[in-house]
This record gives sequence, C-alpha cells and structure tokens, in this order.
Amino acid sequence: MPASVRQLILILQLFFPPELAVQQAIYVLGVLISLYPLFRLHSNQLNEARRQSPLTGWKRTIKTLLTRAFGDEADNVEAWTTGISLAQDYTEYICTDIDTLYTQLGLFNASPDDLSSFLFRRPRPILTTRRLDCKFCPQGDRNLVPSLRRRKSRRKNDGAQKVWLLDATFQWVSADLVVAHCGRCKADYYPDIITLKEAPGSSHRSQVLEYDAEYLRVSKSGIWVHRKITVAQEKALHRFHSGWSNFGDWVNDSTNDINIKITYRQSKRLFLEHFARRLLVAHEEDADFTCEAHAPADSLAAAVRKAIGENGGVIPAAMSHGCMDCTHVKRYKSDLVREGAILTGDAEIVGSEAGPADGVDPTALEQQPLPANLPPALAQQEAPADGAPRGHIRLAVMDGKSLKYRKCALDDCRGPLVNYKNGRFCETHLHMRDICGIIPCGRPVHSPGALTCNNQTHIDWHKQYEDRFHRLSFPGVQRVIRRQNGEDGVPGTRGPSLQVQLQALDDTPGEQVVHTFKAKSIYCLQTVQWACGMPIGWGKCYRSESTPQVLGILNEIWKGNPGTRPSFMVYDKACDLLRHIVTQNPNDLWLQTTKFVVDAWHYIGHRATDILCRTRCNPAPADGTQPDLVLTVQDDNGVTHQTRAFNTETAEQLNSWLNGFESQLRQMTEVNYDFFIHVLMMIYGENVEKRVMEKKKELTEEFWDEVNGVGDMDVDNDG
Repeated sequence: MPASVRQLILILQLFFPPELAVQQAIYVLGVLISLYPLFRLHSNQLNEARRQSPLTGWKRTIKTLLTRAFGDEADNVEAWTTGISLAQDYTEYICTDIDTLYTQLGLFNASPDDLSSFLFRRPRPILTTRRLDCKFCPQGDRNLVPSLRRRKSRRKNDGAQKVWLLDATFQWVSADLVVAHCGRCKADYYPDIITLKEAPGSSHRSQVLEYDAEYLRVSKSGIWVHRKITVAQEKALHRFHSGWSNFGDWVNDSTNDINIKITYRQSKRLFLEHFARRLLVAHEEDADFTCEAHAPADSLAAAVRKAIGENGGVIPAAMSHGCMDCTHVKRYKSDLVREGAILTGDAEIVGSEAGPADGVDPTALEQQPLPANLPPALAQQEAPADGAPRGHIRLAVMDGKSLKYRKCALDDCRGPLVNYKNGRFCETHLHMRDICGIIPCGRPVHSPGALTCNNQTHIDWHKQYEDRFHRLSFPGVQRVIRRQNGEDGVPGTRGPSLQVQLQALDDTPGEQVVHTFKAKSIYCLQTVQWACGMPIGWGKCYRSESTPQVLGILNEIWKGNPGTRPSFMVYDKACDLLRHIVTQNPNDLWLQTTKFVVDAWHYIGHRATDILCRTRCNPAPADGTQPDLVLTVQDDNGVTHQTRAFNTETAEQLNSWLNGFESQLRQMTEVNYDFFIHVLMMIYGENVEKRVMEKKKELTEEFWDEVNGVGDMDVDNDG
C-alpha cells in the first residue's frame, strides 16, 4: 500500500537529514522512487548468494546516482549552495536504512507495473494566462489597473473547461482550460490569445497574440498542443520537407492513441499559429498586429500576410547582415598587380579556360553596340594610401525558381481563384465561367457546367484537349519534361519545356489556341540572397521572367532600405536587366550603387557579340577591371593564380532546397503560398546565420578597422 500523507511526513523526518530544504527533499524523494528498479536488482542479488557482500554493484550505482542528484540540486539552486558539498554525507544518511525506506513508501516487492503507475501518474495540466493584470487598462496607478478575474462560464463547472492536450512528451492528456477576464475593458485572456472589443460599445471583437504562449489551440472543439511540439514540426519542415499533413500522420503514429488523433486541419492550424508568431516577431510587426477574434486558419494567415508582405517579402535581418562570404574589403587593380596577378583579356573569366560563347572571337562577329545612355565605367586603378578608408562591398545573387501555384485562367490576370479545388477564375472574372472557353469566341456555353459553346468545332477541340490532359498529374508532367529533355530536348534552351501536340482549330495551330479550360499558374518565384546564402527578399513573376518584373521586385525589396543596396548583383540575365534600366531611366539609382554581373555558369553561354555583357557583366574578368570579384592565391608550388572572390551560384543552392516543397506549394492558395514562402525564407536564413557563427565567419573588428583605415599608428604624446 502506498504511504499516506502522515506516513510521508514521518518518512521525511526519519530518513532525511533535518537540515535538508523541503524543495530538495521532495526532489530527492522522486529520485529515490525512480531508483527502485535498481534496488530490486540489488535485493535479488543478495538473496542469491549467502556470502554476498551487502554492498553490491547495484548498491554502489544507487549511491552514485543519489549523490549526483544531491550535487545537481546544490549546483542548480542558489539557496542550497553553501560552499561545502554535503552530497556524499546526505547519501550515506539515506542509504543506511534504504530498504526500510522503500517499505514505508509501499514500494517493497512492488511489480514493475505498479511502479510505473506510481511514477508516471501526473496531475491534470491547467491551461490559463500567465498575466496577472489587464494589458490594456491604464498603467501606473494600482487602483486603476484591475486584476484579472475568472471569466464566468455558462456551464456548471466553476469556470474550468475540460480539453484535450498534446503535451511536450507527445502524449494526449486531459487538461483544464480556465479563461481570465477584465471586468473594466471586457478583455478575455486565453493561454494563447487575448480577445477584446474593437471599440467601446461594439459587439465585434478582435484578438492579439500571446507570443510566449506555452499552449496553442488548434481546434474550436477544445484541442490544444504544447508549444514544444511545434519545434518538432519546424525541424521536420527544414530537414525532411514535411508538410502539415505528413507531420500530422507522424504525430498520430507516434502517440498510438486510438481514442484521439490530430487531423490535417489541426496540424495546419498548429503550423499557422506557431509561425504566425515567429514571422511577426522576425518582421517586427508583433506590437501592432491584430485580427478578428478566434479567426479561422485562413483568415489568420491572410492577416499575417498582409502585415509582413503580400506577393513578395523582405527579411529585415538580412539588410544588416554581413559575413566573410558576402562582404569584403574594397579592392583595386593595383592590389592585383601588387599580389602578382597576371592580367589578360577582358573576355576571359577567372577560373575558366573559355570566354563567352565558348571562346568565340568577338572581333570576328558583328557586335551589338552599347546603350547610348550607359554611364561610363568607374576606374578602379590605384588603392588609397595606407591608413585611408578603403570601404567595403557586398554581393547579392538573384535567380528564378519554378515554384508555382494556380491563379485565374486569363493570362493577364493575377487574381487568386475563388475555388482552388476545380475552379478556373478569380472573383473579378467569375462571370466568364458561363462563356465559351475558346478565346475570343465570347458566346455562352451550350449547357450549365459546359466549357464551350454549341459550335461543334469548339466542342471537338475541347474533347481532344480533355483526352490529352485529364489524366496528367504533377509528377506525370515532370516525367514527360525529363523524358523530352533527355531524348529530344533542344540543346541550349533554358529550363524544361512541355511539348504539347494538339489538333489545329481552324487556321490556328493547336499549341497556340488561347483558352480558359483550366486555371493558369504563376511563372516562377524570384529570390534574392547574399553570396553567403542569406535570403534578402523574394517576389513573383506571373507570365514570364521579364526584366520589368525583375526590376520591380528589386525596387520593392530595397524600397525602404536604399542605403543597403549591394555593390554587385549577380543574375543570369544581368546584361538584359542592365540594358533595360539604362534604356528606361539613365538616372536610376541602381546605376549609381550597383554593378550587374552574370553568374559564371550562364556567362559562358552568353553571346560573344554582346559588348555590354562582355565589358560590364563579366563575373570575374581576368583583366583587372573588377578587382572586387577576383582574389590572388598561391598553390602548393608557389605559383600565383587568380580565383573568384564570391560564390555566384548560391541561388542554386537555395533553389535545390526549395525543390522539396514544389509539389506542396503547387496545391496551395495564394495566401498559404505567400505565408509558406515567408516561413521557408525565415528558416533558411536562420540556418545560414547559425552556420556563419559555427564557422566563425562573422565580420571582426580587424575587418572594420581595415575598412575604415584604422591601423596601428604611433601616438604623439607631446601633441
């Protein structure tokens, strides 16, 4: 029989040192109960042999672990630290009559099952707010700040509502939810949110988030999850590209509870609740964020998206980021000469044996002239004198990634679908579902739900289209693209292409027929990051990766931070982007702050006749015109070589990680897509920062001394 309260008090008096603090005694009592399996083994060994020493190996282990427990408590709790360790004395004191102690506790000869129930029976968790006073009522005067009261409940449960909780150990437990209330402003305080009236006398309520909440509600039916579960969800997302449905399945497999399961909807809600808080804090929008009270999951995601960025975004921490891989001290041509670099022709690339277009002689071909308004290239000849400021440069990389989601079926429309299950149009063009899908027919459909008019030619063409595409899935399209690229793909073309063979419609070839039979998709996701891999921002290209859209994304990213523009921007079509900027606005700020260069991989395939690309966009020219992009190193034989100063392919590394989310993103709504991309950029950026710190590549004081020209100078004491 387990010990009664009276027996327990007697046990503490008889078997524990009298000077032991009560907190320490309770902790050690729990340790003793957990050590009982070892005592059973010790007793069994004593009964086996007549000449067995009373101090068995099991007994020595019990003493060691008990001493460690006393020592841990003395180290961790300042009030128990006396400067003299009494752990060994306390252990000997208790172990003198440890068999009698276990008997008094009711554990002697207890079975493992009885011991398990004795050890792991826990009280029901209480879910309530951590606050004591109202957050919104006047502060300062204690008489004006009402303490929180228990909110009255309609149920006869004295304010405690029974809920289910997935606790930190991945176990479903029954818990009690108690909501606090402010009698003055009528705000309700839940463990994860605070709801309040939008205005005095208003019946509408809004909510603010509790950012340090220990528990998150994922269902209106009373399902709560411990915040530590979201850490596992975040790691699964980063390491295994796990979506919320896969994570929900994994949780259900791990808990093995047949009575309660976490649904896909609840797993999604958990994802949104956790990352809504993380994103708002990261974007410094947490102080002013509000949304409707008890908002549905999609409404919460839309509110967060509106606060941190729609159809694009910026990672605020990236603007001030700097490390050895993306930020260097400013260099000059004289530095290369001094370091022994051998300078050659401008068409050559450092680290490559071929110039543009695989070594084609540009002088033998008809050349495309430079734009008329192109500013002259700034000379970078002589380095400043020793002790003078040199400055620093940063290099960013931009690239497009084919991560799509569905949008309105009209090519020129960017609107989100009203129905993402089988819809085709946004809310603005929803009326077109009753118009023939062949453009520009314009006639009404022949029957409700049909996609064409009564023109037999249109009906037949649509039937042939359906026969060609209705079985295609996303993986199937990917297989077709891989097969075409491998067998009959056109060499030198950029990106995959799906060659479709459809019959002609009148005089229009089948692949050129414009129709609205299915929803369209955006063209690509455009990402920008520093050369170390730290994401800076992102945007979307809708119909193509056109230079006006790309320039618009860059302008949006640096709209509020013009002083942090990179010194170099690497892009696979940098020459076209530079030409567009010069043509549209020769006074554009980008021309004064940033040089646009093509990454090393794509530069080889660019046209040799493009003088602009060759003279202004070379990623590492061997003639010394861009000394910031070139370093000189010596090999093991003492021979000096030039090497590229930056990794211009860092965008490809980010894109390879994003590949694992392609199928998930394709099925998302516009709101969830943006929310998910914000999450991915934040997680990837945090891991880049962590990697920089682990490799000790932060910018040091010596770096900034060199940038600012601060060196060891003799000080004239008499001056």
